[in-house]
Amino acid sequence: MILGPKKLLSLVKGKKLVENLADRELTNPEGAGFDLRLGELFKIKGRAFLGEFERETPDVVTVAKYTPGKSKKVKILPGEFYLAKTVEHVNTPQNLTINFKPRTTTFRSGLYLRTGNVAPGYQGELTFAIKNEGPVTVVLEMGARVMHAQFEEVRGGGNMYRGQWQGGRVTTKRRERQV
Repeated sequence: MILGPKKLLSLVKGKKLVENLADRELTNPEGAGFDLRLGELFKIKGRAFLGEFERETPDVVTVAKYTPGKSKKVKILPGEFYLAKTVEHVNTPQNLTINFKPRTTTFRSGLYLRTGNVAPGYQGELTFAIKNEGPVTVVLEMGARVMHAQFEEVRGGGNMYRGQWQGGRVTTKRRERQV
């Protein structure tokens, strides 16, 4: 079952479900979840290895970071790929999972988000990918609402996240064993 705004806002106030939400989301959220904002943008470089028991993800270079009250814009050319983090920080309890999807204005502009599921117990900013799959350059302002997060109840017991990406880490420092 997807949780609605009233329940979500009570969890934000009582359990810090989501921190750093925009005032708009705290006072008048739209739909059945929260819109999340672009907090950091990274280019990837180097190499990657995804093995059966080990992995190594590419290095990242910070392109831009959101600073409240300061406008920072990035041009994303057709075909460009970035990793990104949200401004918001989540504290997912054992009975909730989060699915996030692009806002329609995001894909109407040609930007495609690659997202994943947020497991119960995950804490930190959310990392996702942005690729300009359209034919036009898109100017993206840091802090812009780019995705919508929906919170779903886990019934029948859920396991807490124990992965190495806890806390909003974007890449590995070297090859590491998967947990």
